[in-house]
Amino acid sequence: MSEPVASLGMYDIPALRPALDRFWHVVSETLRNADTPIPASLSHDAPLDEVWRNPHLILAQTCGLPLMTELPEVQLVATPCYDLPECDGPLYRSLIVVPASSPAATLADLRDRRAAINGWNSQSGMNALRAVIAPIAPITGTARFFSAVEVTSSHRASLAALQSGRADVAAIDCVTHGLLARYEPASLTGTRILARSPQTPGLPLITAAGTSPDLLARLRDALARAASDATGKAIHWRGLESLTRADYAPILAMRADAVALGYPELR
Repeated sequence: MSEPVASLGMYDIPALRPALDRFWHVVSETLRNADTPIPASLSHDAPLDEVWRNPHLILAQTCGLPLMTELPEVQLVATPCYDLPECDGPLYRSLIVVPASSPAATLADLRDRRAAINGWNSQSGMNALRAVIAPIAPITGTARFFSAVEVTSSHRASLAALQSGRADVAAIDCVTHGLLARYEPASLTGTRILARSPQTPGLPLITAAGTSPDLLARLRDALARAASDATGKAIHWRGLESLTRADYAPILAMRADAVALGYPELR
């Protein structure tokens, strides 16, 4: 992938796609006289790992964990503030979800159960789950807490694993949970929230290392304007915050705390 690209693929559920397209149309029209070519449409289906690493990336949204561990070269643009339950300005958290029929009353009751995660590099699906389990997990240095960990590739697939009985717990970020509750409530049927993770900064918007300071400033301004009007409200944004990599340090602290507690890997 070598052409300029824009993506808002982290929360690109089918029901929200038209609103995402309208949002990007407003932003791209504002930027169309930039020296750098601006994509007229969002890339909906390109692999996100490739999008994030595209040297011509104009805009994408990434997860905080890969931001801090895999993407040192990208520039931060801003962090959206979502108008959804459990979101707090630029902060979000994961909801620890179990089948509605689960007998679990506390996190400790999940020992020897099966976990579903969307990916090993996910803050909301893996790192946050590891963080809440770490204080209660170790019995010995090599003991497992879960009997199995299934990698599902997405939060929606993790929820489906709960519904089908293949898994007993999954950590779902509050933005995904809120969007699905509104647009795809059947994907949450038969599940319930058992616990909540600590807050961390939400998913940041990024651009390529080579994006010029002028274009970056114009991009931030265009996004802020769109986020404050009806097009922003349609994708459940209620504003943007300018965060730095230092603001995302709690994500690495979660990992370090789990290591210190003898639970370096979700297992």
